[in-house]
Amino acid sequence: MPIAMMLHSDGKHDSQLGMDATVTVCHRYTPAEQLEFFCRNADIIITATGVPKLIKATMIKPGATVIDVGITRITDEQGKTKLVGDVDYEEVSKIAGAITPVPGGVGPMTVAMLMHNTLQAAQRLARKN
Repeated sequence: MPIAMMLHSDGKHDSQLGMDATVTVCHRYTPAEQLEFFCRNADIIITATGVPKLIKATMIKPGATVIDVGITRITDEQGKTKLVGDVDYEEVSKIAGAITPVPGGVGPMTVAMLMHNTLQAAQRLARKN
């Protein structure tokens, strides 16, 4: 289930995972002033656009939690390639209450959960046979 739906759903009726949160979904093409408005009012920002440094420090409410799922390979000023996220990490980390780095943030958790789910599927399959 997409994270936006999980956060929005009713924990009493729709799903036990529901958080009853007010969720706003923006697009990579949401006009900059609207994107800043929505981000500035958010307690949690989850970004996965693939647009390097789309989320700037001016867009963050002090103490907000920022989860950067985006990852893009860019070439820096010295001609070296590196991985960056959707968030201007250096600046946003000064304002956010919590922030995930790129690389090394959600990627390792994604791999861990993939391995966990693979193991569960294998165990279920073994029980059937």
